[in-house]
Amino acid sequence: MQTRHNITLDEEVSNELETMAEELGEKKSKIIEKALTVYFDLLDIKLAEKRMKELEKGRDKLIDAEEVWKKLGM
Repeated sequence: MQTRHNITLDEEVSNELETMAEELGEKKSKIIEKALTVYFDLLDIKLAEKRMKELEKGRDKLIDAEEVWKKLGM
């Protein structure tokens, strides 16, 4: 399933996208999709690092998996 989005890009980014799409023979939307997938992976790492810092500072705590399973009735 695909969802349509209208986006606005900086002219320089738009030109780069156009150039890459032509050179690679790919649709611009596919290049954007791939780029966002890679970027989301990077954001996952940043979020994990942020959560680890929260744990280290005592602002968050871990819950034992067995306790979670018990609460879920597993």
